[in-house]
Amino acid sequence: MLKVGKFYVYIVECHDGAYYTGYTNDLEKRIDEHNNSKRGAIYTRYKRPVKLVYAKEYQYYKDALDEERNIKKLTREQKEELVIEG
Repeated sequence: MLKVGKFYVYIVECHDGAYYTGYTNDLEKRIDEHNNSKRGAIYTRYKRPVKLVYAKEYQYYKDALDEERNIKKLTREQKEELVIEG
């Protein structure tokens, strides 16, 4: 069964300039978790604050998950191009 709704792939820039890529169905809540809770990714926990620099919405969960995996394979320069292009 396909999960249908609003799913987001996002990139945040950490305080040290590193990028972190993830996916969620509640973008605002997830960014808040990265900045303010133990529910944020371990990777970002010690690199706070983070700021949202890229987000794209998908209708299907699987599409968002696939895109997250693809973005994680990109070089930093390729991720920067995504951020600039918006």
